[in-house]
Amino acid sequence: ILNRSPLFKRLISGDAPACNYKIMDNEYSMGYYLTDGIYPEWATLVKSIKEKNGVPLTRKEAHFTKAQEAARKDIERAFGVLQARFAIVRGPARFWDKKTLVNIMKCCVILHNMILEDERGLNLPCFYDNVGTRVQPERNPSRIHAFLQAHREIEDATTHGRLRDDLVEHHWQLDGRL
Repeated sequence: ILNRSPLFKRLISGDAPACNYKIMDNEYSMGYYLTDGIYPEWATLVKSIKEKNGVPLTRKEAHFTKAQEAARKDIERAFGVLQARFAIVRGPARFWDKKTLVNIMKCCVILHNMILEDERGLNLPCFYDNVGTRVQPERNPSRIHAFLQAHREIEDATTHGRLRDDLVEHHWQLDGRL
């Protein structure tokens, strides 16, 4: 499913904004998403760390995992609430430009907060429309080589491991020793 996901479309096509950063003296050129254990070890996905074969996590790993899972769950909850309330957030977004998406999300967050304020203390039922239209993916066979190369970079398990190790150490140096 991830191989067909529009999530990485701009990165694969070379249209994604530059995202260069350095952690623990290692340089990276792709952003990453926080994920849980069901996702593969890709350079663009940082999974929380689970114990293996009964070996407990180190303090550094446990600290990183706690911070990573808290951030990931906060984001999931926020989008879940907005998707339940606003059909525009549930629908496909890859054909919207960045400025429009930012405005849509800001508008939905503001409207959501206004609704909460207005309905505070009331026990009202919620009914949401299930609207949206299906979109056919765009295919361009002439770019297959660049597409495959970009996929190789995204799916690089070695980069995934190095990035996760660097993030564990970085988090520990920031506030893990408290």
